[in-house]
Amino acid sequence: MKFLQNIILAATVGSLFFLTACGNAPATDGEKDEAAGAHGHEEGDAQEVVLTSDQYNIAGIKIGKVETRPLTGTVKVNGVLDLPPQNLFSISAPVAGFLKKSDLLQGSRVRKGEVIAVLYNPEFIVEQREYLEARQELAAVRSQLEYAEAEYRRQEELARENVNAGKTLQAAKAEFNTLKAKIGGLEAKTGGQRARFKLLGINADRLSADNFQSEINLYSPANGYVTEVNVNVGKYVGNTEVLFEIADTEHMHAELTVFEKDIPKLKVGQTVRFTLANETKERHAKVFLFGREISADRSIRVHCHLDHEDTDLLPGMYLKAVVETGATPVHALPEAAIVCSEGKDYIFVEEAGGETRPETKDSEGETKMPVKHHFRMVEVKRGVTDGAFVEVGLPEDFDAANSLVVTDGAFYLLSAAKSGGEEDEH
Repeated sequence: MKFLQNIILAATVGSLFFLTACGNAPATDGEKDEAAGAHGHEEGDAQEVVLTSDQYNIAGIKIGKVETRPLTGTVKVNGVLDLPPQNLFSISAPVAGFLKKSDLLQGSRVRKGEVIAVLYNPEFIVEQREYLEARQELAAVRSQLEYAEAEYRRQEELARENVNAGKTLQAAKAEFNTLKAKIGGLEAKTGGQRARFKLLGINADRLSADNFQSEINLYSPANGYVTEVNVNVGKYVGNTEVLFEIADTEHMHAELTVFEKDIPKLKVGQTVRFTLANETKERHAKVFLFGREISADRSIRVHCHLDHEDTDLLPGMYLKAVVETGATPVHALPEAAIVCSEGKDYIFVEEAGGETRPETKDSEGETKMPVKHHFRMVEVKRGVTDGAFVEVGLPEDFDAANSLVVTDGAFYLLSAAKSGGEEDEH
């Protein structure tokens, strides 16, 4: 009867503790039902559990050693989708003018070379007229230069024969050089105007007194989506105002925020698995570049390239990611070997040897001498999980090569330790 009471009490305590356990896998029915008769007591910071052979067998205890296994580590981080600066475009007018036409709305899809706005300004005509006048003047001066050069060469020849006065030669030379300088200035002026017209989309070669252009078109510099529209039809805009902003989403990247303590674990080329908000689909990327400045919250930005581009993604989308830091040989045990008590992780190590003591005789009068199994509770640090195995940080004085660890049934022992203080059975 006393043995039955012990079973009920240990199982009840074990069940209550299981409800408050921290992140361990559920115990088997055998572990929860068979926590009876085991003895637990504290020795300093350690706890010891003693089982009889029958209890040991009923609990299904399995023993093994700490293994050295290459586990794939991970780092959990947050981040956002972003675009590199070369994929973000701010559209400004090359010259001031009135916005005559634009059909863009925020979110509109645009293609490279597409007309996105039309500007109007009467001053465009003034510039074109000045250009035509300068071009006509340049043609006239070139004609004058031909005559002046011929006169200058003739006076040089006469001077060599001592036919003309020296001041006549000097006057011809001055006229020739003046016209050359004037041509240089006019060529620079018309060249600058032609470059400006090219920027405005005006063909300078087609300009004439009957063919002036008072409107200019603004074109999209890339494929993408309009993210900002800052103007409306009829508004006068200067050449420093940003009219539209366009994002080319063909080369989206993941911008991760990695805290200082995790930075040494990351390397270029590592795989990143991430999911977007309100999505269950897992996407993949590769670590490409690390930021070189730690922010005030002790983190850096890590730039990752997506394995598969998706033009439907938008910059600024929030994501949760896991960075696979690679397989590293570490001390590892099965998940079932680690139990949690009061916020700490423990394993149970079987002590060497054991003890025997006389027991009451059975019905045939034979004395039973059951072996006692002693287990010591050892605190460990839980690390990365890879499949069914977990990395464990062991105490410095732990002999991993020669220690036998409970790999299955640890929850039963923890329940027994929590129900310690029961009297021995006789």
